[in-house]
Amino acid sequence: MSAITRDEVAHLARLSRLALTDDELDHYATQLDAIIEAVAKVAEVAAEDVPPSSHALPLTNVFRADEVRQCLTPEQALSGAPAVEDDRFRVPRILGEEA
Repeated sequence: MSAITRDEVAHLARLSRLALTDDELDHYATQLDAIIEAVAKVAEVAAEDVPPSSHALPLTNVFRADEVRQCLTPEQALSGAPAVEDDRFRVPRILGEEA
């Protein structure tokens, strides 16, 4: 027996305000039934002695260690800017914001 019926798909379509044809209702009912069956199979496999996890393989930190390095001075960073104001990039005002 199907986990979801064509009538249930039609009801969901109405709630979602989707206009589906009869062919689409049959198609989506079949697809949703397959999805529900797949989820049910996963639920059967999940055992209480298996701890929940977010990844199949353990993850390790792939980032490099933080190191203090020399960076640009404000003058160097702003040297190529088309407009500067108070040691900051000056950009056009947007969305009618006030200063």
